Amino acid sequence: MNRRHALVAYILVACTLVLALIARAAETRTGSWTIAHSDLPGKVEFGLIYHSQHNNSNHQSDWPASDFHGVDFGKPGRQDVKFAISRDAGRFECEGYLDNGEGAGVFHFTPDDKYVSQMTALGFTGIDADKQFSMAILDVSVAFAKEIKAENVKGLDTDKLIAFRIFNVNRDFIESMRKAGLAATDADKLVAFRIHGVSPEMVSYLRSAGYQPDEDKLIAMRIHGVSPEFMIQLKSAGYDHIDLDKLIAFRIHGVSPDFIEKIQTLGYKHPEPDQLVAMRIHGVSPEFISSLKSRGMKDLTIDQLVSLRIHGID
Repeated sequence: MNRRHALVAYILVACTLVLALIARAAETRTGSWTIAHSDLPGKVEFGLIYHSQHNNSNHQSDWPASDFHGVDFGKPGRQDVKFAISRDAGRFECEGYLDNGEGAGVFHFTPDDKYVSQMTALGFTGIDADKQFSMAILDVSVAFAKEIKAENVKGLDTDKLIAFRIFNVNRDFIESMRKAGLAATDADKLVAFRIHGVSPEMVSYLRSAGYQPDEDKLIAMRIHGVSPEFMIQLKSAGYDHIDLDKLIAFRIHGVSPDFIEKIQTLGYKHPEPDQLVAMRIHGVSPEFISSLKSRGMKDLTIDQLVSLRIHGID
């Protein structure tokens, strides 16, 4: 009886181990990798390609060469390589070849068992297998999650944390924006800042120039190309401290320093911002004005020029 019980126990243990190995194999992902030279010093262009029935992933970016332990990228000719990259979310085991520092191969990704529970404890939930794989590629570490969580950002969840990593919204960026005078507490706006190029330097410049833009205005300015450089050019043309909404309208409708200079050359020394916008909206171009002058229609006001275009006079 004891032997029978022992045999049953051994069988149960063996089955448990087999099931664990099967589950582990199911979690492991296999794909291909590529390495190419990067324009950035100290980095290589590393690509990870994974295809399955339900998911396709193709990630390519510049990685520090130091991440590839034991790989000599300066070695000439062809060489077989084998390396591992460990991230909090999992480990990439890679093998393949390099030829003069560039090459390809296969990878096997094994997710880290503790990662999901560690992130969940920090409030970052909903991490399935696909998301954990992406977070490993992007190096969304537990330390990074703690760092961002400590900044008390509103609307922060797992997807936003991933977006922060993609667009380089880190602690230094958040704190620099706050030092420049912004609240910088909204997760969506912080990502939008990075996407559209709202920088601490831009905020500081605007405040030193006497403006007090809110975060939505700053994003709108960058979307439409209202930069400090554009404002400096306008100042040289005699347009200093223009209302921000008018500056955005300038960009939307094409009121440029070059356009202003040409209009001034034709005798209109300092049109009002609203007049400049109206001229661009209705097609009052320098060429149109010159054409009218050549036909004897001189000394027309800007309002008269706009009216002519509105009524279809070419």
